[in-house]
Amino acid sequence: MRTTSIAPAIAPVTRDGAPEGRRHDGRRRFTRLSNYLFVLPAVVLMAAIVYYSIAYTVSLSTYETNGISPRRTFVGVENYLRAFDDPGFWSSLRNIGLFLLLVPVQMAIGFAFAVVISSGIRAAIWYKIVLFLPVVLAPAIMAPVFVQMFAPGGPVNDLLTGVGLGGFAKAWLADPDTAIGVLGLIFIWGGTGFSFVIYLAGLSQIDRQVIEAARIDGAGNLRVLGSVVLPMLKGSSVTLVVLGTIGTIKTFDIPQIITQGGPANSTQFLATYIYQQSVKNYAAGYGAAMTVLLVVACLFLAAAQLRLARRGDT
Repeated sequence: MRTTSIAPAIAPVTRDGAPEGRRHDGRRRFTRLSNYLFVLPAVVLMAAIVYYSIAYTVSLSTYETNGISPRRTFVGVENYLRAFDDPGFWSSLRNIGLFLLLVPVQMAIGFAFAVVISSGIRAAIWYKIVLFLPVVLAPAIMAPVFVQMFAPGGPVNDLLTGVGLGGFAKAWLADPDTAIGVLGLIFIWGGTGFSFVIYLAGLSQIDRQVIEAARIDGAGNLRVLGSVVLPMLKGSSVTLVVLGTIGTIKTFDIPQIITQGGPANSTQFLATYIYQQSVKNYAAGYGAAMTVLLVVACLFLAAAQLRLARRGDT
């Protein structure tokens, strides 16, 4: 009877005598370790700047201090309780709530422009530039323009007078009843361009054959938009809602530059009110407490919106 012996498989051996597979494993471990070492300085720097700042702000919120003198008085949660009893705090939250209602307005206008321009109109590139211009213009540049526009002798009042509506001319930014409305118009103007770009990018990713199939089935333009296009842009819409909500809660530059929170605190937002209390009123501890509340509100709303979006996908 003939027997056949099978030689055991032997791993290739490199010149230094180590199996080739083991050498590759060592090389992968070295590569992974070197990647961590390259990232480590950035992580340490971020931790030192960001997380230390957060911890310091939380700690500062438990003291009564002007932020300049080293003397501090520990007050625990008193600064937080003070915020809930402060009319200025609630007034700033009310204005934030009003501006949150304008986020869907920005999105609707941006979506309408995106649909029109994606349809292939002439000179579309120029419309894109005009619509996106508010996004790239710094608020510090545009704020003086708006101040002049709505001044008593500005173009807005001149236009009203020219069309026979001079009785409606007023100092728009000096009236508590109209100042917040003017800021609302500026807010819509500044955010529409961003919504337009996001929706335009989303529309460019939609397969045209899907839209054509819907039209063949007899769907009109509005039905196609409502039943085909909008559902396919859900990711873009969720992104805009989350970013718009967080941006609205953090609103600072436009109201601070144009109205400084006035007149009579009618245009205060939480960020501007924090600045007023911390810097102008030397209540750094109280300002830190409101800052903590601001960060918590942003995190909570963002998490809630993302959770609702994921629930809608299931």
